[in-house]
Amino acid sequence: MDKKRIAVCITGILIIAACLTGCQKHREPVSRSSFLLNTFITVTLYDSREEEILDGVTELCSEYEKKFSTTIETSEIYAMNHRKQGEREFTVSQDTAELIEKGLEYSRLSDGAFDITIEPLSRLWDFSGSDPHVPSEEAIRKELLKVGYERVAVNGNTVVFADDLVSIDLGAIAKGYIADRMKEYLKEQGVESAIINLGGNVLCLGERPGNKPFKIGLQKPFAERSETVAALDIRDMSVVSSGVYERHFEENGVNYHHILNPSTGWPYENGLTQVTILSEQSVDGDGLSTACFALGLKEGMDLAQSLEGVYAVFVTEDGTLHYSKGAEAFISSP
Repeated sequence: MDKKRIAVCITGILIIAACLTGCQKHREPVSRSSFLLNTFITVTLYDSREEEILDGVTELCSEYEKKFSTTIETSEIYAMNHRKQGEREFTVSQDTAELIEKGLEYSRLSDGAFDITIEPLSRLWDFSGSDPHVPSEEAIRKELLKVGYERVAVNGNTVVFADDLVSIDLGAIAKGYIADRMKEYLKEQGVESAIINLGGNVLCLGERPGNKPFKIGLQKPFAERSETVAALDIRDMSVVSSGVYERHFEENGVNYHHILNPSTGWPYENGLTQVTILSEQSVDGDGLSTACFALGLKEGMDLAQSLEGVYAVFVTEDGTLHYSKGAEAFISSP
């Protein structure tokens, strides 16, 4: 497997394994890791040793990837993005319709700072490619004409495009939606203690044995993966981070990251290096971590604090951590 491809999958959330060893006196956890969603995913069960459950939840993740991928040619998203000229309406699965509607919800909530029609620009920059580089101004201006979430609508299971130019990319929100469905599956199988880690999108089911919280670390931006800026005590919640160090490249001494401004076509430059969202639903954490990053510290903090059951940690370029109301309560004591 290409080492560069692996490197771009590094994200800002770490499961602090050393803090979980206490559960071993109850039952040895079992895990399953796979390369899906263009990253390494791991599901760990703490109150079950049923390999069939790991088989099922991994297959579920794979099935969702086949629906939501922009590159798998049999996916519903690929079919819509490569539609024939004049073809504007598509009937899709309920899952795809729900995910697109959720993406549009956060596009509206952020006034377009988060935009699911960013796909032409994401494809142009090609951060996950083997040799990404800065596009020309002319190319960026051309792709900007194709961006605008208002040009997509969902009516039941029907997705409607306003023109032939617009296309969608659900990468900023799909992992959260998939994690929530995987959690539902585990609960249906009787699992009450587990961690779903989709390449850094971490969703905790219940708590670890012994009535203790899971320990989740926030990676220090641009540092080694084992170096954290904070550790969180998490029970039955999602933790999702977005940052400038995830998918990025350097050209002429400048770091370019994958969180693109739909208004300019260039990566956001707003003094932030990372935003982490704690929420009940992982799809909300996924959408909000990107939306709040895009909005910047002040407006992003205002958005996070306007939503019930949502907590945010912002990291600025000087390394300072900024907490939304109630977020500090999750910080783990030494």
